[in-house]
Amino acid sequence: MSKKRNNNLTQLAVCAMLIALATVLGMVKLFNLPAGGSITLFSMLAATLCGYYFGVTKGIIACVALGLLNFVLEPVMVHPAQVFLDYIFAFGMMGLSGLTANGKNGLTTGYLIGISGRFLGSFLSGFIFFGSYAPEGMNPVLYSFVYQLSYIGVEGLITVIVLNIPVVKNTFKSLKAQLS
Repeated sequence: MSKKRNNNLTQLAVCAMLIALATVLGMVKLFNLPAGGSITLFSMLAATLCGYYFGVTKGIIACVALGLLNFVLEPVMVHPAQVFLDYIFAFGMMGLSGLTANGKNGLTTGYLIGISGRFLGSFLSGFIFFGSYAPEGMNPVLYSFVYQLSYIGVEGLITVIVLNIPVVKNTFKSLKAQLS
């Protein structure tokens, strides 16, 4: 029982550090969009590592905590359902990165699954609550899709390229093995 407790404490500590790191990296904005959203210095990667290292459930819990922390630090609220979609659902879905943790290219695949979940939540919120920002004559659904893709997609693409550098890939695999 003591070994299991120590393992849970280790997982909690690592997730807390990763969420703190994701928060700090989220403040390093390489590019800001005018109506919110930004390309950050790998903040989504730090968050998705919780799921990759410790599984979907712990990943989702950690990523929801990150979403709530983001809401506290930079709150944008037009409706309670928007807060749920943008901060709880979208961020929480990054924890799905644990779905493929043990498969070939598990980190890259899991990362793509996680940020796709974040994209979905932000996309839904974008056209439901922020569709009025679409340029005149532009479909709000298309506007939201392009808007979310312009920051989540770009950061995701950059991160996938970095994750597939052999030394980076091997380092994350080695860390996963040590944390198991």
